[in-house]
Amino acid sequence: MADTEAKQMHKAQPILPGATIGIFGGGQLGRMTAMAARGMGYRILVLDPDPACPARFVVDGCIEAGWDDSREAANLARGCDVITLEIEQISQASMEAAAHFAPVRPGGAMLAIIQDRIEQKDWLKRNGFPIGEYRAVRSLDEVRDAVEALGGRCFCKSATGGYDGRGQGKVGFKTGAAREDEVKDAWSALGEGAGVVEKAVELEREISVLVARSPTGEVRVYPAAWNHHEEQILAWSVMPAPLTDAMADEAREIAESIADTFQLEGILAVELFCTKDGKLLVNELAPRPHNSYHASERACPTSQFEQLVRAVCCLPLGEVEVVQPAAIANLLGDLWLDEAGAAREPHFDAALAVPGVRLHLYEKLRPRKGRKMGHLSAVGKTTEEAVDLVLRAKAAL
Repeated sequence: MADTEAKQMHKAQPILPGATIGIFGGGQLGRMTAMAARGMGYRILVLDPDPACPARFVVDGCIEAGWDDSREAANLARGCDVITLEIEQISQASMEAAAHFAPVRPGGAMLAIIQDRIEQKDWLKRNGFPIGEYRAVRSLDEVRDAVEALGGRCFCKSATGGYDGRGQGKVGFKTGAAREDEVKDAWSALGEGAGVVEKAVELEREISVLVARSPTGEVRVYPAAWNHHEEQILAWSVMPAPLTDAMADEAREIAESIADTFQLEGILAVELFCTKDGKLLVNELAPRPHNSYHASERACPTSQFEQLVRAVCCLPLGEVEVVQPAAIANLLGDLWLDEAGAAREPHFDAALAVPGVRLHLYEKLRPRKGRKMGHLSAVGKTTEEAVDLVLRAKAAL
């Protein structure tokens, strides 16, 4: 039997507890996925370039290697029954090397599109999904022309890499700033390489929708989360987002359609802008667990981490309705540093005195400004109460 026929035959076979799951990436998302998988009886191996990555402390084995190390990617897959990922930076060579020995979910073709913001925007536009106006740029002159064509108030984002505000610049937001200086700063923020310039939109709020899809085609779509950013980093998020039924349905339909078009195997977070004129626009895609869905551990019968395990192992997907509103607040490394930059310990005891609050730390050894070290979660009778409780706990730190 040909290899392709064998792969197709076994494509939708359940991978039962006792098997080994490999994860590209040992950050906090890999750590929390591993903890969910271990609770279900799976063994876990991860690949990560950081010898002290957060997942190392909760997995059965950790291969220290870069995202472009195809030889070690193959070694990871040799010891696993299925591979998934918690970070987008995995090279195509590594994805292909791993796929020779175990199914990789989601696959390399989908990842290649999402890894490049230009490709991602073009794919969304080509497939008819709603997105804001944008221009691909590859030079300072093209940035200048794009900003002019898009009305002068824009976000500039590098084509590859970049997250939590890294690899991004803004034009037209500073009162009295010289346009040319802002354009040059934006080009510098892009690393003087390829990127996209996006026209700024009038936002009502930002939301995300998480969709899970198994190799059998079974789909579950979580209710939308409402996300609040500060300095381009997620500060807090709450489920469910306060949306009209019509907008909630539209967001769900967009996310499910994107997953079906990709033939997703795994989970996908779809970040969306809700504009002041009532439109939904796709911002970005993330084919992995998402910061905004940490609250699913408190809000839903099935957390995003358990759902990822179910999806990639071809198990029946879990229920996703919100049984109680829940919110999370990110804890950045700033909390571990005083004004002079010296180390200090946050007052976790004070935060945990707030009713309904839990603490989630990632065992990162080196706190620094802007680095996600953990999060707080809280439940409430309403979304407003959940947000109030988690922010009250954060203030107590």
